[in-house]
Amino acid sequence: MPHRKSAEDLSLEELRRLLVQKQREVHQARLEHFQRTGRLTHPVWKAPAPETSSTPEEIAPSTPGRRFLDSALLAIEILAVIGLIGVLLNGLGLLRTLNQEVAAALRVETPTPTPLIMAVVLPGGHTPPDASGNTRPNEAEIPEHLRPIYQSLASLPVPTPGPQQAIRIQIPAIGVDAPVVQGDGWEQLKKGVGQHIPSANPGENGNVVLSGHNDVYGEIFRHLDRLQPGDQVILYTQQRAYTYIVERTLIVEPTAVEVIASTGAPTLTLISCYPYLVDTHRIVVFARLQP
Repeated sequence: MPHRKSAEDLSLEELRRLLVQKQREVHQARLEHFQRTGRLTHPVWKAPAPETSSTPEEIAPSTPGRRFLDSALLAIEILAVIGLIGVLLNGLGLLRTLNQEVAAALRVETPTPTPLIMAVVLPGGHTPPDASGNTRPNEAEIPEHLRPIYQSLASLPVPTPGPQQAIRIQIPAIGVDAPVVQGDGWEQLKKGVGQHIPSANPGENGNVVLSGHNDVYGEIFRHLDRLQPGDQVILYTQQRAYTYIVERTLIVEPTAVEVIASTGAPTLTLISCYPYLVDTHRIVVFARLQP
């Protein structure tokens, strides 16, 4: 005899079926009673017994294959959720990085000026003069890959001198008193001391760069190596004179163009070939404007 379930053990569906069946039985009993008492003349119609609904297990019994498929689908759903969470976290990271980059781009910083150096070698380079005093520009000291730039810079037009530009230089300690011309190319340095374009003008914040020969065309800068810290260099414009005080001297390679970079304070740089009658290097004298 099958074990009968108590009401607490029945599901809602089973309780519903029992209630429907009970109502039908009560209705059928009432009809039969009416027929026996003569209150009902036509035959009593009996409702068919309700079909027992099958449970999902009875319709599709569980099999190992079905259980494996259910487990696989569950694993796929879990992986999809994990992947979605990963995408969200990655998106938040990208958004944070983008916000940081935008904030950095919008941050106002004090710009650092880039030195404007319009040269590939220091000016004044030439071959040592022969017995007759003949010389020529020393193109061998120009790096091969920089020669097109050197030629383009050499073709720049020389500006017309203005009242604020240097016209004369005096260095009492070594007896220099010479004119200053604009530009420091081969032809300009035949006429005197050349001012590098576009270096600063006397008295201005920046670097006044002047070059001269040491063993040809008057040997104007023959004795730059005799200058000592504290010696004076006087530059004249059409308006006034400016006095600079020598600070130090360097011997550098011809390609050390960083010595003519712009400066934030009024400075002066004097350049010539070195040593005398050899001309493989440059002598560079640095001076600052006297207050």
